[in-house]
Amino acid sequence: MNVDDLKVIVQEKYGTIANQNSLLEQEQGCCGPSGCCGKPEFSMIGDEYTGIDGHVSDADFGLGCGLPTEFAGIKAGEDVLDLGSGAGNDCFIARTLVGEGGKVTGLDFTREMIQKARQNLTKTGFTNIEFIQGDIEEIPLPDSAFDVVISNCVLNLVPDKRKAFREIYRVLKPGGHFCISDVVLSGELPESLKKETEMFAGCVSGAIEKENYLEIIRKQGFFEVEIKKDKSIAIPDSILLNYLNENEVKKFKQSSTGIFSITVTASK
Repeated sequence: MNVDDLKVIVQEKYGTIANQNSLLEQEQGCCGPSGCCGKPEFSMIGDEYTGIDGHVSDADFGLGCGLPTEFAGIKAGEDVLDLGSGAGNDCFIARTLVGEGGKVTGLDFTREMIQKARQNLTKTGFTNIEFIQGDIEEIPLPDSAFDVVISNCVLNLVPDKRKAFREIYRVLKPGGHFCISDVVLSGELPESLKKETEMFAGCVSGAIEKENYLEIIRKQGFFEVEIKKDKSIAIPDSILLNYLNENEVKKFKQSSTGIFSITVTASK
């Protein structure tokens, strides 16, 4: 499968999710066996957003794997960019941190998600949030424009992560930094999982080795690369059995292979 095909899959899957009313009403999950339809069997984020200032339930489709604003060090008056902003969830939280004197820009690859985010924005009354459609590998924004870049369980879906982090470096101001929550691997996923496009669009098979991920960040010029949170993600047997037989599931669970949610920061 080529890069363009993968991008089309991501757009189609997340476009379908965007056309649902909300995570709670439609019982959507990030990594269910059908990608984006049906009762969720596998949730990355859990209830970490409970009680967070700025959380908008209509903007929360449960597609994250962390809480990037927790370690982003966002200050009042700053310009923040959220990559893969979806229905706007993390943007609205970032807006409570930058206040009226700052600005938050959400970038998403999927037209339907941008439309949903703009609908949610009208309910908030905020005037300093903007949602635009674009590709993270070619961010349609100027150099040195943002103090902070955040992203939540999105870069693992980007085929060329080197391009993505190069673009993040470009749009950050000198002295700026990013805080990204993402999915990474320890060891190699079974081949049947790698080939499964629904798992790709469901956040797992697009992930790469953790050390490789960190090395890509460093090679784009970032420094002070630090993992702020690192937690193992256990995939239930009910999900694995969609892709592996019982013997393969047993071997997978006994191996050193693991799937992890990390929140990483780095500075320009």
